[in-house]
Amino acid sequence: MNLIDTLKWRYATKKMNGNKVPQEKLDYILEAARLAPSSSGLQPYKIFVISNPDLLEKIKAISWNQSQITDCSHLLVFAAWDGYSLDRITAVFNKTLAERGLPADTMDDYKKTLWGLYEPLSTEWHANHAARQAYISMGVAIVAAAEQKVDATPMEGFIPAEMDKLLGLEEQGLKSALLLPLGYRDEANDWLVNMKKVRTPMEEFVTEIK
Repeated sequence: MNLIDTLKWRYATKKMNGNKVPQEKLDYILEAARLAPSSSGLQPYKIFVISNPDLLEKIKAISWNQSQITDCSHLLVFAAWDGYSLDRITAVFNKTLAERGLPADTMDDYKKTLWGLYEPLSTEWHANHAARQAYISMGVAIVAAAEQKVDATPMEGFIPAEMDKLLGLEEQGLKSALLLPLGYRDEANDWLVNMKKVRTPMEEFVTEIK
């Protein structure tokens, strides 16, 4: 199945059947998410993979009781940095330079420029920008899941402050951004499974400027 057919196959699954996603498929999806692009290569987010039933029940209670939370195989919680700092940017750049075998001062000019752009901006801007990078990673994870014939449901329907408290994210300098349950569709009980996929027609969606 090519990529377009794969994307036509996937949908935001409303009811999952509880079957487990094999570890090799989960690892593939997480690796795809890890390889996703991010602004300046900072990857200002982490992914928490949750399968503990008791914790999933607690998460469901702060996620509008959406059944996918507890019926999924694994729940991915994308948590973004709560803000940028010179120390955080420096740590990422230093690791990159070490991995590439380059002198430690190679990116000093770029780092100075980047922090010069970020430092005057609000903490809210920082957190929102970091969260947008997590969304890119989630998009890649969704496509990778579909390629593996694993269903995924992107979710913003939860109470971030409660999620942060539950997972101890504040102490890690993180804020929860979005959820991605992974699993398999319950074809007998999901009202959306056989519905036609509807998207904006290409001629309305794309404006070509030559």
